[in-house]
Amino acid sequence: MVRAAWRLTRATLHALHGLLIVLVVLPRASEAQRQVRVQWWSVKLLGLLGVELQVQGQFRPGAKLIVANHISWLDIMAIHAVHPQARFVSKADVQHWPLLGRLVAAGGTLYIQREKRRDALRVVHQMAEAMTGGDTVAVFPEGTTADGRALLPFHANLLQAAIATDVPVQPVALRYSDASHAISPAAEFVGDTTLAQSLWRLAGATGLCVRVQVLLPQACTHADRRALAQRLKQDIEDALAPGA
Repeated sequence: MVRAAWRLTRATLHALHGLLIVLVVLPRASEAQRQVRVQWWSVKLLGLLGVELQVQGQFRPGAKLIVANHISWLDIMAIHAVHPQARFVSKADVQHWPLLGRLVAAGGTLYIQREKRRDALRVVHQMAEAMTGGDTVAVFPEGTTADGRALLPFHANLLQAAIATDVPVQPVALRYSDASHAISPAAEFVGDTTLAQSLWRLAGATGLCVRVQVLLPQACTHADRRALAQRLKQDIEDALAPGA
C-alpha cells in the first residue's frame, strides 16, 4: 500500500508537470519537439507507475492506420512511448477526465461520440484528412476496453478511412502481465471501474509489464472493411495466443 501511494504521488506530480508542458511549451514547439515531449512523458509515466515496457517489431514510417486491442486507458501511453506520432481516436468523455484528458488532447486526439452512430462518418473524414496529410492515426476497433483474455468484435466503420486514402494498416497486439499473472487483472479497465480505481490497481501491482507487439503492416487497397476488420482481429488474436 505504501508503494502504491508513493507511485501515485509521483505519477500525479508528473501529470501536473505534463500539464505545464501542454500549456507553456507545446504551443511554441515544432512537431518534432512535440513528439519528443509526448514520448518522454509517456515513457516516464509508465516507469513511475512501475510498468515495464517491452516492444517487439517496429512501426513503418509515414502515414498509416494503427489498429490495436484495447485493455486500459494506459494503452495510449504504451503506444505513445514507442510511436509518439500516433493521433488516437478516443471516446468523447475522455476530454473531461481530470488532468489526463488535457494531456491526451495534446497528442492531437480525434474524439468520437460512440453513442451517436452518425458521428463515425464525421470522424472517418477527419481521419482521412489527417492520413492524407501524412499523419499516423490509431484506433481501438473494439470500441471499448476488454479484460485482455479475449477480443471483442472489431467494428469496421473507422477502417474506411484507411481504405479511402489507400494507406497501410498496422496491427498492434497489447498484453499486460505481472509477477503472478500471464494476463494481469491490475490492467483491467472494464465495467464500472473508475480512473482512480484503475490507477490504484496499476500502482499496487508487482512486476507489471506491458508488451507492445507491432505486427507487419498490411495494404488495404479496395479492401472490404468488414473482411479487413476480421483479418486484423485474427492477426492480433494469433499474436496474443499462449506461447506466441
